[in-house]
Order: sequence, then C-alpha cells, then structure tokens
Amino acid sequence: MTETTTHNHLTKLPAWSENQAKQEAAKAEIQLTDAHLEVILLARQFYATYGFSPSMRPLIKFMAEYLEISKARSIYLMQLFPPSPAKQVARLAGLPPPKNCL
Repeated sequence: MTETTTHNHLTKLPAWSENQAKQEAAKAEIQLTDAHLEVILLARQFYATYGFSPSMRPLIKFMAEYLEISKARSIYLMQLFPPSPAKQVARLAGLPPPKNCL
C-alpha cells in the first residue's frame, strides 16, 4: 500500500532506478544520455520538494535554477523528450503524470 498525506500526495519518492528509466525510454524509442538523466533527476528533485510532478513551465523554471540557461527552454526538452516532454520526463523518472498536461 502506498503511503499518502491527507492531500493525497505520496509521502516518499516512488522507487526508481536508471535501468527502469532505460527500459521505459527504449519503449518510447529514446536512448538515454547524460542530458536526459540530468533532467530526469531534476524532475525527481522537484517532486521531492513540492510533492507533485512538474508540468512544462514549472519544470523549466526549476531547471533554470540548476542548469545553464540554454537548457532551461521548452525547445531543449522537446528535442530530448518528444512529443510531450513533461509527460515523458515524469514517466521516465517513475513519477505520476503531471496534472496540467494534455
């Protein structure tokens, strides 16, 4: 049984491994690189901090705090995680899908 808070947020980050991410990425025909893993780990950090999976804008804003500004762009994420970066990142990071993504 998954532990949740009164607001239905997970109390712990879901179990995850780089191997799981690679398997999921292969299904989406994405070959994980260090650039992919950098974003995935930041998404997990975002989740640990705020208790929910980031949609595109919050993810980009969070990335801008930790990465060079050229990486904190939607075009960068689209190149790494097509066709829906926030959904792909969440799935590969072992997180629930973002609520504000189509």
